[in-house]
Amino acid sequence: MEMLNFIKMEGAGNNFVVFSDLEHRFKDLNALAAKLCDRNFSIGGDGILVARSCEEADIEMIIINADGSYASMCGNGIRCFARFVYEQGLVNKKIFNVLTGDGVKKCELIFKGEEFEGVKINMGFGDYNPVKIPADTKGEIIERVIEANNKNYTISSIHLGVPHTVIYVSEEELNVKEGAAIEKHELFKEGTNVNFCRVINEGEIKVDTWERGAGPTLACGTGCCSSVVISNRLGLVGDKVKVIAPGGTLFIELEEQGVMMTGPAKNVFKGVIEV
Repeated sequence: MEMLNFIKMEGAGNNFVVFSDLEHRFKDLNALAAKLCDRNFSIGGDGILVARSCEEADIEMIIINADGSYASMCGNGIRCFARFVYEQGLVNKKIFNVLTGDGVKKCELIFKGEEFEGVKINMGFGDYNPVKIPADTKGEIIERVIEANNKNYTISSIHLGVPHTVIYVSEEELNVKEGAAIEKHELFKEGTNVNFCRVINEGEIKVDTWERGAGPTLACGTGCCSSVVISNRLGLVGDKVKVIAPGGTLFIELEEQGVMMTGPAKNVFKGVIEV
């Protein structure tokens, strides 16, 4: 057994156990994540974020979900990660690159004077190709009807860091737990995150997400981005959108260089745990 120094962090309510492992000491991060994220017997979290050294970027981020499954990207997570590596001295600049399972992402820490305000991330571009999602179908999944939970859903799907499916509902229809069956629908070879979206106006939407491997969370960065990208394609919103999630608010801008996400990253507490 050894002692692990960690920081518990949250971005719009999406919470993580964050620590550095530059020397690759921990060989089974999947089992470690399941242990650390247990909310009854351990720290608790939606996943772990692990900092490792690499040659392709300034730092590498490994993401493991609470159930021990691997995630290639996490929007709220990378904002927390960016603040963590800066404040821990693992990178010494406010604009830097992070290697993720979805490629290298540019991070910019935002300060007002000396006070930290948030993080802006270039999330790259979404991909509707079903091979990328991956989905067992030919052609894009845009406003397609599927059956789950003994009812029909009109869905649109995209890969933006991880696979995401967007469903438009009213406040009265909202039931995030319905995402469990959609996540595991036969259409999606590796499952999908499910975003229940309500469009308020062309510059504002609400999004509740069922996350693959974590269940309902208070916010999902890649889910908020995906909801804006799809809503923009369908002509429902413009290219600058305020996204309200249960745990907080993100600002998404669709630019030539990619989908830009700006939002909070907060330290909750730090500690040491035996693993």
